[in-house]
Amino acid sequence: MSNHRKPRKRRRRETETECHCCGIRVPFCWGCRCGFRICQGCMQENLWGMSCNGITWKCPDCGGQNGFGNQ
Repeated sequence: MSNHRKPRKRRRRETETECHCCGIRVPFCWGCRCGFRICQGCMQENLWGMSCNGITWKCPDCGGQNGFGNQ
């Protein structure tokens, strides 16, 4: 009996995602578990209202707390 399995195809993430604020497709977006995506430029513009400590940011759609990955 031979157990020949087909190699699994690797699923790659999309190379670019669309920012929910400006609508531009960029290589990197900050993301929330609810699906909200925001690009670095929009994040810098809106950081004053989305973060109070520079370590986490609050999703404007669901209110969930997300980290920047710097701690």
